[in-house]
Amino acid sequence: MAVAEEAGGENLSSHVLPSSSLTLDTSLSLPDLTPPLIELCKDLFKKWSKLDDSCFSVETVSGGITNLLLKVSVKEENENEVSVTVRLYGPNTDYVINRERELQAIKYLSAAGFGAKLLGVFGNGMVQSFINARTLTPQDMRDPKLAAEIAKQLHEFHKVDIPGSKEPQLWNEIFKFYENASILHFDDIEKQKKYETILFKEVYNEVVEIKELTGLLNAPVVFAHNDLLSGNLMLNDDEDKLYIIDFEYGSYSYRGFDIGNHFNEYAGYDCDYNLYPSKDEQYHFFRHYLQPDKPHEVSDKDHEFLQVSDKDLEALYIETNTFMLASHLFWALWALIQLSSSVKRSLLTRGYIKNVLQGREARPGPPGLLLMAYATSAHRLCHASGTFKVYGRSLV
Repeated sequence: MAVAEEAGGENLSSHVLPSSSLTLDTSLSLPDLTPPLIELCKDLFKKWSKLDDSCFSVETVSGGITNLLLKVSVKEENENEVSVTVRLYGPNTDYVINRERELQAIKYLSAAGFGAKLLGVFGNGMVQSFINARTLTPQDMRDPKLAAEIAKQLHEFHKVDIPGSKEPQLWNEIFKFYENASILHFDDIEKQKKYETILFKEVYNEVVEIKELTGLLNAPVVFAHNDLLSGNLMLNDDEDKLYIIDFEYGSYSYRGFDIGNHFNEYAGYDCDYNLYPSKDEQYHFFRHYLQPDKPHEVSDKDHEFLQVSDKDLEALYIETNTFMLASHLFWALWALIQLSSSVKRSLLTRGYIKNVLQGREARPGPPGLLLMAYATSAHRLCHASGTFKVYGRSLV
């Protein structure tokens, strides 16, 4: 990892996080954005304040959906070159992201070895250390070796203690998304017509039904990432080191939701649910999650110290594939909010929700625009005679 430890001099070694009141216009082109971005870096990190603008170079970084990510490389007076990542929040993302909670979590997750180091904050974004690694693809995530490493890291991630309330936020977030998504208005007449076909009463009933169903599972509450798609996983191939990054949706939530959401992301941005992991692939993940050190040992009555019993695997399978449905609801409502006219210009210029405006979701989730298909399709989970079924597949 190339970490800009020097960026900010003595301030970074103290407990005071460098901050600036400056904001950046996310609608600007990269050439127009570069001068104010350099000014911001000089304002945040006093060690750079007297450097000539020619010492700075700026380039875009792939991976962001609601944010604009930029890599800033700086040639310092001693000729050393350091790099940082500047993350510009998308407009109106406060509708879906609790920034105060994110900043609180980053401090503790960074101390536990997760993600990039937080170096500074400003009016509409943050500066973090630059991770020298590539972003994974959905196909990468199903590689057995990488899947095992993701499971092991997620196990450790879920053990991090973040101060504050430990109450799970999943259903609070979904109901908040529902409230915002159900009162939108689109300037485009055709989009407004499509929006008006969404049966929000049925959507609400679906939310309540799945909330009640997941409540029967007594799932563990953990600090969850809640957005573990391929774009939030990075790999340094030379060092064979995996990084979990970007915690803006992180909160205390249910273990099964975090894992089920991750499995949904196997479908990629084309929402190809033929790529949803098989039961064998899920069990491979579960073994490394439940017992990272000895994933293939099994327990029996004669060797009680051994781990990962068939019962444990089956229970986590049911838990994950039930909460997987909540993940669909979460991101479908999210996608509607992202489609609102107030945010679409910035996002569209970066191509992130082109598919939504063509009647498809930008994020893996139920296909179609957007929620009516979910509320009326086979994306329902039936609980009868002790048997859970998802997409027509028996889970027990």
